[in-house]
Amino acid sequence: MPWLREQFPLLEECTYANTPATGLLSQGLLHWRQAHDEAYFTGGSMMKMESFELLPGTKQALGRFFGCDPARVALVPNFSLGFNLLLEGLAPQSSVLLLENEYPSVDWPFGSHGFTVHRVTADEHLESRILEYLRKHRVDVLALSLVQWVNGITVSPVFLSQLKKEYPQLLILADGTQYCGALALDFQASGIDVLGASGYKWLLGGYGNAFFLFREGVEAHIRPRATGFNATGGDLSGAPKIPLPKHLEPGHLDSFNFGSLKYALEQLMGIGMDAVEAHNRQLSAYFREGLEAMGLLETAVLKRREHGTIFNLRGGEALYDYLEGHKVICSRRGGGVRLGFHLYNSMEDVSRVLELLKWRPL
Repeated sequence: MPWLREQFPLLEECTYANTPATGLLSQGLLHWRQAHDEAYFTGGSMMKMESFELLPGTKQALGRFFGCDPARVALVPNFSLGFNLLLEGLAPQSSVLLLENEYPSVDWPFGSHGFTVHRVTADEHLESRILEYLRKHRVDVLALSLVQWVNGITVSPVFLSQLKKEYPQLLILADGTQYCGALALDFQASGIDVLGASGYKWLLGGYGNAFFLFREGVEAHIRPRATGFNATGGDLSGAPKIPLPKHLEPGHLDSFNFGSLKYALEQLMGIGMDAVEAHNRQLSAYFREGLEAMGLLETAVLKRREHGTIFNLRGGEALYDYLEGHKVICSRRGGGVRLGFHLYNSMEDVSRVLELLKWRPL
């Protein structure tokens, strides 16, 4: 998408392959944020009262983006905080299935809340391992990241939809932070009961905003305890009848952060998520082919038919320093080097990285 690159001036200075860590702010969003705070500076409380109308607008944008009723959307400052609030509402005797080496903010809260936790290996046989475990053991909750944060192994929503049909009582909780914005997702068709994600990565919404989507009927499984004046919409008599999503919104929400998410969502919808996904899959397929030829990917990734937009390269500190020295922005993760390309990247970006990797230190 060459016409988009002018919205991201940093791309003129480096090859940015670090969206799995932090997505870039567009020039348009920067201008919106500047105008928002200028209005706050000059208008004070009068502006803030008006700006709170951005919050239902953000929920409507999320509803359109993912195919979810806006009334079943919760806005939270980040995924981790919302997820911990959510788990307080799960039955304490719930048996939970996780993936090994899962993102800590998905894994650790179950331990700190005292749940019985079991794990399966996230390798080339991931889906069959989940099915095999479910057929042999009682599991109440399956919690997983749709894209594994270290190596990019991706769980298809199609698989989760089929899983839900076979195990309708299984509660599926998904972290979509490394999926949403990179690939299209129809929440209603996905089989996911609760989807949460932060907006600062592939959604390009900046920090301080996240959301949770709830499938209808999930209230039978989750009853969060968190509450506050904002959860009732300012109704002093409303505490006994707070709906599930509002339990994750006990206090004030920031119009700056959630207005940023709304702007970014509308920007992505203007492009079209089908086009974004097609572009990202093209870049990723080209990158994967080149990495495979150089022997830089782990076996589990190579043996999977489909893969997401994140790759972890063998090479460690020396490879990271080499790429950084050539102005390739990436991250160190899991003993390797993690890269990922998004809608503002080009085939030339991928080719440049592959060419550099041919001359990498051995």
